[in-house]
Amino acid sequence: MVNLKGRCFLTLKDYSKEEIEYLVDLAIDLKNKKKNGIFERHLEHKNIALIFEKPSTRTRCSFTIGCIDEGAHPEYLGIDDIQLGHKETVQDTARVLGRFFDGIEFRGFSQKTVEALAEYSGVPVWNGLTDEDHPTQILADFMTIKEHFGTSENKKLVYLGDGRNNMANALMIGCSKMGIDFTIGSPAYLFPTQEIIDTCAEFAKKSGSKIEITEDPYEAVKGADIIYTDVWVSMGEEAKSAERMAILRPYQVNDDIMAATGKDTTIFLHCLPAVRGNEVTNEVIEGPQSLVFDEAENRMHTIKAVMVATAGN
Repeated sequence: MVNLKGRCFLTLKDYSKEEIEYLVDLAIDLKNKKKNGIFERHLEHKNIALIFEKPSTRTRCSFTIGCIDEGAHPEYLGIDDIQLGHKETVQDTARVLGRFFDGIEFRGFSQKTVEALAEYSGVPVWNGLTDEDHPTQILADFMTIKEHFGTSENKKLVYLGDGRNNMANALMIGCSKMGIDFTIGSPAYLFPTQEIIDTCAEFAKKSGSKIEITEDPYEAVKGADIIYTDVWVSMGEEAKSAERMAILRPYQVNDDIMAATGKDTTIFLHCLPAVRGNEVTNEVIEGPQSLVFDEAENRMHTIKAVMVATAGN
């Protein structure tokens, strides 16, 4: 029996395949109950802090609605609302918020910040995104894959684009934990760090997944069940925009790339927001293989599952 009460959710590195599957299945159950008007209010009388250094559509809405559906009060704390890391250390803010709140979400820049919040607050802390990782997004991706295919077994997921950004990292971690074959198609200049490759290689040995990294986008997508991409210019890297546009153009997900899988069952995923005409064409994101809006909705259900599992009554 999986019991995650009191656990933080900072990275899927900390979670087993069984625990990840549990969260996905819980999210599917909560989604079905919501569709049928059933709200069990697992977070009744809880107060949840939502810290946002970076703006968000899906993460903010997902945590807010998830809290309200389950009976909790969400308190949004933007960069101008608290002294996090400015007039007050992260550690002191964590100690204070831990006295007030039953759980803390953080979406921002440094993974070290969310780790410090977890270490010093004494309550469950959830990573809504950092420059290094995006674990709640991966849960939504796995939920979408399971809903569509019925399973993630014997599946190949290919990520095209910036191979060293937080989505590439998080997908590699998640796939290597779950036994999903994972390929990155990226310029060598933007390959992931050797550290994350080595870490995920160890996970892959246990789960039986394969990890491949290549500069050839057409070679990468052969046999893919899922093609995934993300924006070419991450938040905070706008000065590199022109360079990224040039170097990543061959990795655009378009009709030719989708056809190169050799399968007519391949689906397309994107964490959103998407810059149509850059990393993906309008035809693909609006096409029948695209499940990006199911995926976006599933952010809410999987985030709710994380909160219920770790901080619920």
